[in-house]
Amino acid sequence: MSFAEFRQAIASDSVPPASLSPALRALWHDARGSWEDAHAAAQSDSGPDAAWAHAYLHRKEGDRSNAGYWYRRAGRIMPDASVGFDAEWADLAQTLLRE
Repeated sequence: MSFAEFRQAIASDSVPPASLSPALRALWHDARGSWEDAHAAAQSDSGPDAAWAHAYLHRKEGDRSNAGYWYRRAGRIMPDASVGFDAEWADLAQTLLRE
């Protein structure tokens, strides 16, 4: 799935495509405004991709301490406050979609 197709699915589908990884499902739900569903999807996998999505969600929530834990689990550095959530979301999605 391309990034454009992913964005289109967010805009038009009522449920995420079944082929999405837990991390991408988390981003799909986040983009649709459902933090709880996004968090549940991120928690459903113990791999580094889901940990990165989990970290992003907690950073967005404002829980930097918890976010820091998940960034470390993902092997990533937490972006500084100047990096916007939209930019991180897009970077995360494109990386996971391998674009």
